[in-house]
Amino acid sequence: MLAIAAAIVFGIAFLLDLLNASIGIGLTALIALGLCLLALHQAGIGTAGMNSWRGNWRGRARR
Repeated sequence: MLAIAAAIVFGIAFLLDLLNASIGIGLTALIALGLCLLALHQAGIGTAGMNSWRGNWRGRARR
């Protein structure tokens, strides 16, 4: 989920850069936010729901 949020933040930053627009926050801050979200995703934060689902699937496959 955090990777999707990071992709959205990067997409907004890219569009703002292309359009030379500003929303009151700098482009560098948006890129830093996207990188922070990616780092949290890589660290495994916010993935507890998927881990329990995978565990249930493996349990059913053995039966």
